[in-house]
Amino acid sequence: MKNLLLVAYLDIRESLRSKWFYVYAFVFGGLMGLFFISGITDSVVMGFTGLSRLLLVFMQVTIIILPIFILITTVKSISGDRESNILEYMLSFPISLKEYYWGKFMGRFVTVFFPVIVALLIGVAWGLVKGGELPWAMVGLYSALILSLCLVFLGIAFFISTLVKSHDVGLGLSFAVWILLLAFIDVALIGLMMQNRISDGVIITVAMLNPLEAFRIGAIALFDPELTVIGPVAYYLLDTLGRKMLMLYAVFYPIALGGVFALLGYTLFRKKDLL
Repeated sequence: MKNLLLVAYLDIRESLRSKWFYVYAFVFGGLMGLFFISGITDSVVMGFTGLSRLLLVFMQVTIIILPIFILITTVKSISGDRESNILEYMLSFPISLKEYYWGKFMGRFVTVFFPVIVALLIGVAWGLVKGGELPWAMVGLYSALILSLCLVFLGIAFFISTLVKSHDVGLGLSFAVWILLLAFIDVALIGLMMQNRISDGVIITVAMLNPLEAFRIGAIALFDPELTVIGPVAYYLLDTLGRKMLMLYAVFYPIALGGVFALLGYTLFRKKDLL
C-alpha cells in the first residue's frame, strides 16, 4: 500500500511539472470559474436561473473538453514511461506491477478530477456569497457524474496506454475513440439509423452504451426531469428505466465500464513484454 501511494504521489508531482496540467486547470478552474461568477445573478433564460443555468453551460463544455484532455494526457502514462525507460528504472525498485499500475491510475485520477471539481466548488461558493439558493442535490449528482466521466476515460486511456508501445500510436487511438464517441453522442442521430428498419429499442440501447451519452442524459435529467429536450426518446427511457434508475445508470455504468477497461489494461500490462 505504501508503494502504491508513493507511485501515485510521484505521478502527481510529474503532472504538476507538466504544462498540460496548468492549461487543463485554467480551462476548468479559471475559465469555467469565471463563467460561474459572471452568470450567477443573470436573468432567467429558458427557465434556468443562477447556478442551474451555469451548471448547464458547464455540462456542455465538460462533455466535449474533459474526455479529450484525459485521453491525450493519460495515454502516455505507461507507453511514455516505456519509451523513456522510466518504467525499467521504476521496476528496478521493490515495486510490484500491481502497485505501479494502480498507483499511476490513482495519481492521474487526482490530477484530472481535482481542477474540474474545484471549478464546480467555485460556483457553489460564489452562490453562497451572493445569498442565492443552491440546488445541493443537483450539485452532488453532477459531481458524481463528473467523477464517473473521469473514471471511464481514465480506464480507456490506461487500456490504450498498455495496448500500444508507441506514444504517437496511443495519441492516434485516443483521438479515434473520442471522435467515435462524439459521433454517436446525440440521440437525435438515431433518426438516421432508423432508416435501416432497426428496432427502436435496440437503437436506443446501443446509443446508451456510449458513456458520453449516459453522462449527457444524466446531466440533462438534473435540469429537465421529463427530458423534453430530447423529444420522443424521453418517453422510452423514462418508461423503461424511470428517472431514479436512469440517474443511477448514468453514474454507475461509466464507472463500471472504466473499471473493466482499467482491469483489461492491467491484465495486458502484466502479461505483455514490459520493455
